[in-house]
Amino acid sequence: MSKAFTRESDSDDEDALPQTPPLPTGVNYITRAGYNRLRAELLGLIDDERPRIVEIVHWAASNGDRSENGDYLYGKKRLREIDRRIRFLTRRLEIAEVVDTSLHHGGDQVFFGATVTYADQEGVETTVTILGVDEVESARNEISWVSPVARALLKARVGDVVRLVVPGGVQELEVLSVSYPAPAG
Repeated sequence: MSKAFTRESDSDDEDALPQTPPLPTGVNYITRAGYNRLRAELLGLIDDERPRIVEIVHWAASNGDRSENGDYLYGKKRLREIDRRIRFLTRRLEIAEVVDTSLHHGGDQVFFGATVTYADQEGVETTVTILGVDEVESARNEISWVSPVARALLKARVGDVVRLVVPGGVQELEVLSVSYPAPAG
């Protein structure tokens, strides 16, 4: 059968995307910087990337036979990816609740936005920053507020020992320090 008579489904592409776990409260806590990054990405896709790809697809479609036209096929696939990302970002920004992390500056209790240093049972110290689901980068030791470590640490104070349930059992973590960014201005 000719490829011209087969239809690629959009659902095949959606299965290839990593699925973000649902937020436990339906609220997307995020820092101002994280919100601004997501908004800038959304506006860049809507204002720049999508119109550029639409123009390429339009040009490729005007060339005739679309069944073996790489520009057309790739462009249509890229448009689906862009539209999917636009929908995702729009939904995430609609439920975003921007948190001013500097409100807790000088405090010793762990809340969203805290940079926490803790020690495990072997005395190994780890420093993490608790941020929103859509803004974390593990390479910078950032963890999501819904992660097991963050949930164990939240509301603890310097000196507290918290229990973290891990696949191998229960691990105790001692909170050594808590810091927040200084207020702007």
